[in-house]
Amino acid sequence: MHRTAAALTLGLFAILIASPSSAADLPRPMYRKAPVYQPYAPPPFTWQGFYIGVNGGYGWGDSTLTGVGGTSTIHPNGALLGPTVGYNFQLGSFVAGLEGDIDYSWMRDTNGPVAPCAGCEVRNHYLATIRGRLGYAWDRWLPYVTGGAAFGDIETSTPAGGSQFTDKVGWALGGGIEYAFASPWSAKIEYLYTDLGTATCDAAHCGTSTDASFRANTVRIGINYHY
Repeated sequence: MHRTAAALTLGLFAILIASPSSAADLPRPMYRKAPVYQPYAPPPFTWQGFYIGVNGGYGWGDSTLTGVGGTSTIHPNGALLGPTVGYNFQLGSFVAGLEGDIDYSWMRDTNGPVAPCAGCEVRNHYLATIRGRLGYAWDRWLPYVTGGAAFGDIETSTPAGGSQFTDKVGWALGGGIEYAFASPWSAKIEYLYTDLGTATCDAAHCGTSTDASFRANTVRIGINYHY
């Protein structure tokens, strides 16, 4: 009996001695630093993609009438309004694109009581362009230059009621600046110089054969929606 008690006592003593070393062999918990808080940063704005919009403004220019009796210059002017469509490609800060528009035009003026075609009116009913654009983006600001083909009509009419209009193809060149004020919307202001060349009103319509040129300066503002 005494031997059994002594054996149990020695065994318990051995366990108590071994316990600290066993506990030392257990893996210790790993402590990690909390991640550093970084506020959300929205992705940088891009001009890349398709857009549609509307533009409107004012045009003024020169129309030279040439015929029997000499030449006369008048100054057609009036408002413009119409839709816009385009696509931009962006590489770094450089933006290149293609844009088209077609505006209804109220530009017109009337010749005085002088030759040729006394009292005749020259009018432009529509003005459209297909242009390339090249710009440099400062985030939401985009200044650009633009140029390409222009399309429009030149109508010459007489006080007696005769008239003739011709659809013409010319060119346009200018520049502007666009600002993306609230994604996906942007606004622009743009200047274009447009030359539609010369159209002829023959003697059957204008009494005497008369050539009328048409050159216009236009300033337009526009609103675009980007997809």
